[in-house]
Amino acid sequence: MPPPLGDIAHLGHAELLTPDLEASVQFFIEYLGLTENGHTGDSIHLRTWDDYEHHSITLTPHTTSGIRRTALRTSSEEALHRRVKEIEASGRPGRWTEGEPGIGKLYVTTDPDGHEIALYWESEWYQAPPELRPGLKNQPQAKPGHGVAVRRLDHVNFLARSVEPNGDFIRDQLGARPTEQIRLDDGRIAAQWLTFSNKSYDVVYTEDWSGTQGRLHHIAFATDTREDILRAADLALDTGVFIETGPHKHAIQQTFFLYVYEPGGNRVELCNPLTRLVLAPDWPLVTWTENERKKGQAWGLKTIESFHTHGTPPLED
Repeated sequence: MPPPLGDIAHLGHAELLTPDLEASVQFFIEYLGLTENGHTGDSIHLRTWDDYEHHSITLTPHTTSGIRRTALRTSSEEALHRRVKEIEASGRPGRWTEGEPGIGKLYVTTDPDGHEIALYWESEWYQAPPELRPGLKNQPQAKPGHGVAVRRLDHVNFLARSVEPNGDFIRDQLGARPTEQIRLDDGRIAAQWLTFSNKSYDVVYTEDWSGTQGRLHHIAFATDTREDILRAADLALDTGVFIETGPHKHAIQQTFFLYVYEPGGNRVELCNPLTRLVLAPDWPLVTWTENERKKGQAWGLKTIESFHTHGTPPLED
């Protein structure tokens, strides 16, 4: 039986690798509207305007694109140690580390596919400098007047050689629940969406058709409205940002979306998922068949094959 919901509060932040740090930083600041908030060595920390924590993503120079770490904040110190106990009881290796700005000790482990997952509780609440102070006291930072002005980091979609073991790990050791999935005709689970809260999903696993491990499908940032995504597409045209597909609406989760690429080679989704919350405590797992998926997205746009084949695995330092 999966543990009760609540030990993991939300998706905290992610560390992305990029072979072109300067261009990637410019993309996240000028196009997406994030704000730089310090650095650790060569790594740059950036934040979305409605994030209460120190940073939403970290960009680290590397020889390839990809994701190095995904950090999840727990709901308490006790919840952190409960999850660590469950992870260690399952036989997965882990270690404690610290030194990330605004964050206390992190427990770092990996999912079965090799993606690095970190859990933490202690977090420094962001205090905006005078030039970034908002007009409303319940908002951590003034909304940017440029770019897409994304509100928050919404979810991470991992590529995985096998989806089910990873979904089981997120469910059984971290306490998530799956909300939707794709089951192929041969019985294989090709993708699964999981949530830690009332959001319909925080983490996704998509089958990697290349058979490799530890790769990233995409990270996603939420906008206030669907109109923001249409505007983001126009901004992409004006600024030379590559649009892969969209704007359109997913059938699964009904997310309005746009897929673009940042200059370092990471796929970035702009999404507006606010129309759907999973409020029912007994929400049934929605399963889509292979034939249903062949119909494409909600309004008929075909799912492109490169969704499953793009990406370079991060190298070991």
